[in-house]
Amino acid sequence: MSIVVTGATGQLGRLVVTELLARVPARSVVAVVRDKAKAADLAERGVELRVADYDEPETLAGVFAAGDRVLLISGHEIGRRVAQHTAVVTAAKAAGVAQLAYTGILGGPDAGLVLAEEHKGTEQAILDSGLPYTFLRNGWYTENYTANLAPVLAHGAVVANAGEGRVASAARADYAAAAAVVLTGPLDEHLGRAYELNGDVSWSFAEYAAEVARQSGQEITYSDVPAATHLEILVGAGVPQPFAEILVDIDEAVARGELAARGDDLARLIGRPTTPITETIKDALAAS
Repeated sequence: MSIVVTGATGQLGRLVVTELLARVPARSVVAVVRDKAKAADLAERGVELRVADYDEPETLAGVFAAGDRVLLISGHEIGRRVAQHTAVVTAAKAAGVAQLAYTGILGGPDAGLVLAEEHKGTEQAILDSGLPYTFLRNGWYTENYTANLAPVLAHGAVVANAGEGRVASAARADYAAAAAVVLTGPLDEHLGRAYELNGDVSWSFAEYAAEVARQSGQEITYSDVPAATHLEILVGAGVPQPFAEILVDIDEAVARGELAARGDDLARLIGRPTTPITETIKDALAAS
């Protein structure tokens, strides 16, 4: 039996593998990647590499084995993900894996975001397969915002159409730790479970702007704009129209309260408080 992580060279995947190596021997961990060269560092740590591509179902044959515990990390190619994920589900079913964990979205079938539709489709495909599953419904990564600090600092403004809505984000490493717990803990504790994962403390964009200002020493304001205006700003800054529309839709979901806290599943799984936004901002500023 192996613990198999798909998308293992992505930002979340690498963190999950690191968390797993702190818990189990490297020989127990398998990283599924598209390019072995990008995973050379994982191989050096004793992780087995298997090459496969979500877009090429035939490459998934033999990637999984009976009894494996598998983490399907959702792809990033919006519009193609249900087909991609279903190919993994089919291969996992054929192999007879003991657990298929999937990184979905906070709220699961109740989520109202456009971005949630492919996650809903994937969860349904997993349910239809009859595979033993665990749904990791991840909330927002704080890094979704701190990775975009350069224009915030350049213009002195956080721009959004989220009103006074709040985001209960957590650090990406927090979600990775939760995935590792689910993949290494007793199966009977996690099978058939859907975890709603979010940070312990929610924040508003005004509070986020104030904290960036405090830590950077610059004047940073929160500019709450209408959705149509925000869309124009994003497209004008070079963001492709379809992706800009998704970002605007996310802010509208924030305004509706969809990304606020839904409980303490994340902190309970990792056995500690989630990473405060202040720490993630500090790290991002230090790296900028």
